[in-house]
Amino acid sequence: MSYRRQIRKGLPFAFLCLFACSTLLAQEESPSQKLVTRVEVEGNKNLSGATILSKVRTKTGAPFSQVIASDDLKRLYALGYFSDIKIDLKEEAEGVAVIFRVSEKPILSDVALSGNRSIRTEKLQKLIKSQTGEFFDVHRLKQDMGDIRKAYEARGFPLASIDYDMQVDEETNEAKIKINIQEKMRVRIREIYVEGNAAFSDKKILKLMRTRRDTLFTSGLYREEVLDMDLERIRLFYRQNGFLDVGVTSGESFGPEKKKMYITVKIDEGRQYRVGEIKVRGAVIFPEEEIGKRLSMKPGDIFDRDKLKYDISSVQSFYFEKGYITAEVDVDTILNEKTGALELVYKIVENELAYIDKIKVRGNTKTRDIVIRRQLRSYPGEAFDGKKLKRSKERLYNLGFFQEVSYDTEPTALADKRDLVVNVKEAKTGEFAFGAGFSSVERFVGFVEIAQRNFDITNWHTFTGAGQDLRLKAEFGTSRREYDLSFTEPWIFGYPLSFGIDAYSRVHERSGTTGYSYDEERRGIDIRLGKEFTELVRADLMYKLESVDISNVPDDTPADSDLRDEMGKNTISSLLLGITRDSRDNIYNPTKGLILSASGELAGGPLGQDKDFFKVMGTVDFYKTLIRKLLLELKLVAAAADSYDDTGTLPIYERFYAGGTNTIRGFKERTVGPKDSSGEPVGGESALYGTCELTYPLFKLIKVATFCDFGNVWEKLGEFASGDFKYSVGLGLRVKTPMGPVKLDYGYPLEVEAGE
Repeated sequence: MSYRRQIRKGLPFAFLCLFACSTLLAQEESPSQKLVTRVEVEGNKNLSGATILSKVRTKTGAPFSQVIASDDLKRLYALGYFSDIKIDLKEEAEGVAVIFRVSEKPILSDVALSGNRSIRTEKLQKLIKSQTGEFFDVHRLKQDMGDIRKAYEARGFPLASIDYDMQVDEETNEAKIKINIQEKMRVRIREIYVEGNAAFSDKKILKLMRTRRDTLFTSGLYREEVLDMDLERIRLFYRQNGFLDVGVTSGESFGPEKKKMYITVKIDEGRQYRVGEIKVRGAVIFPEEEIGKRLSMKPGDIFDRDKLKYDISSVQSFYFEKGYITAEVDVDTILNEKTGALELVYKIVENELAYIDKIKVRGNTKTRDIVIRRQLRSYPGEAFDGKKLKRSKERLYNLGFFQEVSYDTEPTALADKRDLVVNVKEAKTGEFAFGAGFSSVERFVGFVEIAQRNFDITNWHTFTGAGQDLRLKAEFGTSRREYDLSFTEPWIFGYPLSFGIDAYSRVHERSGTTGYSYDEERRGIDIRLGKEFTELVRADLMYKLESVDISNVPDDTPADSDLRDEMGKNTISSLLLGITRDSRDNIYNPTKGLILSASGELAGGPLGQDKDFFKVMGTVDFYKTLIRKLLLELKLVAAAADSYDDTGTLPIYERFYAGGTNTIRGFKERTVGPKDSSGEPVGGESALYGTCELTYPLFKLIKVATFCDFGNVWEKLGEFASGDFKYSVGLGLRVKTPMGPVKLDYGYPLEVEAGE
């Protein structure tokens, strides 16, 4: 049997059920006390009777129920396998026999395409969800044809028509479908007109649209869903500017040969509303003036519904910060017929001050509860405080253990107390990373790193959950080899005092590209203690014992050079104290905040060993989001050092150097600053350098950057900041990868001297 059809709306499901139920009720009435003697299926060709009967609740030996039988009909129709189902009831001596008579939908044996020339068959077949071997579903086929139509619209064929033919083999109940496509002419948008706009120019309206007319730089293709979004964007723009009653529609027309399309955007602007008097009702605890400070819309402003929603949220947040977490805020907008302005009446139900009863932690499958709780700044018995909760969330994110952190509250037996629920979604904290590449400084480079930020030395099953930090890293290059082992316990013996230990070996071989004019080998160990004194301020104390070996000094190095004096092995014993104030909102991806840090290091003297010197360093790092996601970073570093007692001059390997990938980008490594008579960098006792950098995210994982660096290094401590600053500018990329962030920078020095 062969026939041709267009896609039509199928009979509603409710009608099918009603028809089937009427068939059931038309049977001889079956008293509820009669038992079902047998249940059978007739008319099935591809599905087994056992499969069908497994879906129904009417069972042999059970009392017959018309309600259950009607429900069975609905259940079988919902399978999507049948075009018609009836129930026959046959009276028998011992009860009633129930027979389900079904008409199966045909099974698809082939789905073919015809008439497509502009889009390959293979590409269209990927859009088709109707598959051979499945029961024919007219609704799914309709979706397939709709997807094909969208594909043609995207290619510039908005007039394409699509229908289908179906052939059914009555013996096998198999169906062959052929989707027929009439592409017609490719159409491009010749012009877009705007009508009815008085408040805004055509140019302004057209800028809001993604739909574009055909030009040298735009395709001019018509896509219905894109135009619909354009119209909604125009409506939103008008509403944000006070035109609450705006209406936006569109009309399309075609040229004589139907190759050119003309779109007309029709706008009915309506009245522009402004904000009239603003009143606050129900505010008892806080004065109306305090509430008014939280409102962005003022009397006389253009009314914006989005700003109104923001203001409602702002008032709710204000109450939440003060502990009134159940406060309700609503607003009535009343049109003043005389002035035409909208009066805003904020209705506030303050309710009672809420206190924290219990704190519950949920979602942590690896991290111990105590690791989360010790970051919280809200405690049981306290009133809810929005600022403390916000800071607690920042601290939890800064651990780096969680993808998401959110709060819920749960009622308790007492009206003024609620449980605080901290919900976390754990992130991957363990890392095994390795890589290799090419560097302009060291040519071949590579690394291997094993790290666990949420380490637990006592958990022998997974070694995770206690918030400890363990890292093992090896880096190697053509002229560099570094090995590091680091362990940190943030709360030693349950007290808010961090303890850490590091061991390392670092070898830098003589190379003109890295700025080392000698071989340097450092091996050492350090022990660290850290303490938070306030929410933003912490101090760190570190003792370091290090061996430094200088060798392979060039033969042409002058005899009086400081470098020759440093040849050989020396042991350094030093103590370092640092204080940091960090107000960044997120240490991994800051959008605002300030870091102030100062440190001092004392080597030798009362600590013994071979070298006596001191160092001081100060750093300022400022972050601010300017517009949208454009981030400004300003950084300034000042450093000074000198020798004392038995050490005549500051060791060359403890001096300051600048230039390269981390300081004053664009200059060669370590080339900014003092040099000896042979032109080799020898470093200085004082340094000052900084950067101004703007970054903007192009995509989720990629940011672009532009920067300006400056600074210099001076030979003597007394020459600090005495001038001759070096400057560079450049561009860069910031890429977030599974192995960590990657920085790619190209710097251009504005003034270069020989060797830099």
